[in-house]
This record gives sequence, structure tokens and C-alpha cells, in this order.
Amino acid sequence: MDLRRSIFGFSILVFFLVCHVSASVVLNVVNKFAGRQHGSLSAMKEHDSRRHRRMLYNIDLPLGGNGLANSSGLYFTQLGIGSPTKTYYVQVDTGSDILWVNCVGCTNCPTKSDLGVDLQLYDPNASNTAQIVSCDQEFCAVASGGPIPGCTSNSSYCGYNVVYGDGSSTSGYYVNDVVQFNEVSGNLQTSPTNSSIIFGCGAKQSGDLGSSNGALDGILGFGQSNSSIISQLASSGKVNKIFSHCFGGANGGGIFGIGEVVQPKVKTTPLVQNQPHYNVNMESVEVGGTILQLPTDALDTGNQKGTIIDSGTTLAYLAEVIYEPMMNAIMAQNPNLTLHTVEDQFSCFQYPDSVDKGFPTVTFNFQNSLALVVYPHDYLFQLQGDMWCIGWQNSGNQSREARDLNLLGDLVLSNKLVIYDLESQTIGWTEYNCSSSIKMHNDQSRASFQVGYHHISSAWSLDMGRFIPFLLLTVMLHNLSEFFVLMGCLSSIDFVVS
Repeated sequence: MDLRRSIFGFSILVFFLVCHVSASVVLNVVNKFAGRQHGSLSAMKEHDSRRHRRMLYNIDLPLGGNGLANSSGLYFTQLGIGSPTKTYYVQVDTGSDILWVNCVGCTNCPTKSDLGVDLQLYDPNASNTAQIVSCDQEFCAVASGGPIPGCTSNSSYCGYNVVYGDGSSTSGYYVNDVVQFNEVSGNLQTSPTNSSIIFGCGAKQSGDLGSSNGALDGILGFGQSNSSIISQLASSGKVNKIFSHCFGGANGGGIFGIGEVVQPKVKTTPLVQNQPHYNVNMESVEVGGTILQLPTDALDTGNQKGTIIDSGTTLAYLAEVIYEPMMNAIMAQNPNLTLHTVEDQFSCFQYPDSVDKGFPTVTFNFQNSLALVVYPHDYLFQLQGDMWCIGWQNSGNQSREARDLNLLGDLVLSNKLVIYDLESQTIGWTEYNCSSSIKMHNDQSRASFQVGYHHISSAWSLDMGRFIPFLLLTVMLHNLSEFFVLMGCLSSIDFVVS
């Protein structure tokens, strides 16, 4: 495929739609990419271009890995699924809406990975707690936007089929089974607990999605829809609909938890309503303390309302009317620099001194006076030696469907605690040491416990330059098609009865 036609991918997913408590869950999450140096600059853009039952306490998803350049890249965690429990490695993605794993009998599904993790195919027949979701169940109707045509028997599976922009696809059916989490049981302590979750059972992969290079067992979606894992846990009374992450960037690892964070305190801004993703209202942009003079409609462009916050995106994309004056103001401090285009996409230059001293900070100001400060070492990444490249991207140069959107990914989210509060419909952040810990609170026990940094061990001595491009390309294909669906320009998601 022509990579230049598909470089604006990000994890914006429009899949399907499927009460109050306070529990918390923590996930150990690992970054898929290692090191500040990388084999392909294009790979970064390629990646972008794709709750009265027993109460839980904080849930801790173990996190780890290394950042790609100065951004976090993609992170993955391990989950126990089924009875008996088996371990699966899945990508963590705040821009997508379901958990899915590859299943036994899958056509063209990878069985091994160059990431240093052991892959296995999920077998619902081997789990004592697995139940196939039928097409006449409420979840299926909600997920597909209405009753399934032709569904006359509960023996028919509730299926899904997703076709990607380059012709690659994934398809399968829904299963309800026990998923095991780490419940926070004390300061920096966890104990296993579980909940029944409906997730996708992948039956077929086509195209590059079937490759073993950098493969994982599936994807763990943390989007807003009723089918996401956070929504399912909240609706069953397991948790409050709040989660947070703190990605360690180049240091790797970090914190990912489900539940209320009480320390540190985080200032918030409201989410834009009636949007499928985490959109917020940006009010101004500053470069070196000077507010840019922008057109009145520059901060709310395209078919999207507001600016998208998405941890599944590596870089940061700005509409051309913001990108151009911002870059002019950044580079004005160093007018004699000679820019070189690398891989036809990145502007790079030689700079032997400290970039934090030689370049200005960029500040994005949001509704309710919430600021997001981005330092030079965040938006500039070191290619090699004294060669630096600019991480900001002009979405005006992307495909017609993706043009002029404002989307902030891990380039600006690393080394910040980001809290998604879907109970109050706010999102907030603060600069934070992601190698430390946060404190999470449970209303039922009235206890607060520390949740700490994780870094899952993996085979990070691999030849990163060899498999990073494919990892990013795979996720790009997944995310790019979802973006097209959001824009209404590609009918790539179908629900089928098999």
C-alpha cells in the first residue's frame, strides 16, 4: 500500500454501543516500542494513520515498556480470560470501544510475536464460563444500532466485521466470559478479581493484520460507548466510570487505573457533548508566552467539534490555520536553521545545544482555564547525534477525510497524569512523575491506597528498527478505517449473523 496516502491514522473508533459505585482497577500496561532512537520516522505517522454485586476496589492494569522518541507510542497490558484463566496481551486504546482477542479456528491470525510475549488463541469451548452472545440479545441490538435483520433464533451468533482502508479486515463474533483484573488491596498491593465481560472473538484476519511481526492477542478499548470495558464494568456496578493513565514516555512504563484519583488533584475541562470520542474545547495557543492570533473558527474545524485527546495517537496533529503560525513562531527563535525533509514527511535540523534552552514552550489553553504545556523536548525528538526532528504535524496535509482536525496524542500526553471522568463528563491532566504513584479512593470502604508505577518485562533487546514499522502500520490500518467511518465516508463496519 502507499504509506504516504495513509499516514494520518489514529485510534478513533466508531464501533458499536452495547450504576453508580466506586471501585478501582489498575492495569499493568506495556509500551510496544522501545528506545528514543527508532528505525523509521514514517512508522510513527503510519501508526497514527489507523458497576449490587461484590464491589471492587481500585483496578490496576500493570504498565510498562519504553517510549518511541519522546512520545509514549502504544501500550499493552495482560489480562486473564476464561476458566481456567489464560493470559492474553492486548493493546490499551482510549480511542476504541471494545475488547477483542483472536480465537481458536481463526483464519490468518498470528500465533507468535516479535514483541517477546507468548501469544495464544482464545477458545470459548475450553472455558467453563464462556457463553456465546446471540443475535437476539440486547447487547447485539445496541452494538449494531438496532435489531439484527434475519435473526430468528438464539443459536445465531452476534457477529462483527470490520474492513480497513487498505482492504485488510478482522471479523468474528461476541462472547461473554470472565476477565480477571488486579484489584488494589492495599498500598502498592493488588489481589486478583474478575468480572463478566462481553468481548469480540476474532475469527478471521486478512492482509497485514495476520502478520506475526509485533503482534498481540488483541485490543482493549477504553472509549465512551456502551460496549467498552469501562462502560461494561460501570453498568454492572463494579466501578465508577472513571479511569486514568500516566505514560512514562522515554522512561517507559507508567500507571493505568480504573477508579477515582484523590491525589494528585487535577484540574479539569468539560468534554464536548454528543461526540463519540474525548473532545475538549481549545480556546487559545501560546508560543513562548505569546498568544497566537488565530481565526475565530480555527479551534473548531472539520466535522469534529473541539480538539480530540487520544492516547492511541503517537504524534499531535493541528489544523493548518494553527500549525503554520505556531511553527513560524517556534522557528523564529532560530532563523538560521536549515531544515531537511526526512522520509518525505518530517522536518529535521542539526542543533548541538539544549533544545529546551533554544526553543519555546507551546501551551494549549482549554475551557475552564486548563492549560497543557508542551516543552521542546516533547515536541522535538532526537533522530541521531545532534539531528532533531519536529513532531508537530499539519493535518491540512493529510487525506481529505482527515484534513484540518486538531488531535493531541502521546507527544503532549506523556509524563502527565490524565483523568477521564465520564461520571461528570470531564477530562483533566497535570504534569506528573509517572515513575512514582497516585492515590485512589473507594467510597464503599472509604479507604485510599497508593497505586504505583509498573513496567512489564519483555524482550526489549529485539531489533526494534525491524518491527516498529509494521507495528505502527498495523495500528494505523485499524485506526484509519475507524476514522473514515466517523467521517461518514467509508461503510467499513458491518454486523453479520452467522
